[in-house]
Amino acid sequence: MQLHVIARGRLGRTPEADMVDRYARRIATGPLGALKVTELPDRGGTLPPPPAGALRTVVLDERGRQMGSGEFARVLERWRDDGVREARFLIGAADGHDDDLRARADVLLGFGPMTWPHMLARVMLVEQLWRATSIVSGHPYHREG
Repeated sequence: MQLHVIARGRLGRTPEADMVDRYARRIATGPLGALKVTELPDRGGTLPPPPAGALRTVVLDERGRQMGSGEFARVLERWRDDGVREARFLIGAADGHDDDLRARADVLLGFGPMTWPHMLARVMLVEQLWRATSIVSGHPYHREG
């Protein structure tokens, strides 16, 4: 399964970009599939065409469902086992996502009621993707408690 983060805004050469790259390298060898990151401008631009086969879309939204890391890992593992070709994770710009996109999402995912800058949300998401990968593979990175 391809884990595809599609984010509004460009990280450029920043500490946040370094962190995303670090987690992406870890994910590349994991049981959930490789990570791909696509950056779109703050406004405009189009989503990459969907792949052939099953697709799941996760929209990050402050009003979205909050789940623990274990639950998130189980969702991704189930999608992989069900033959999902790509899981897309959409991070919006400062104004978030429009109602139509939120309505079409398979999952609205929230990192709590606080608003996070898109740069930090991207790092947090990619870290959670790595954490899910480690949970599925039985790696000791994640500790329940």
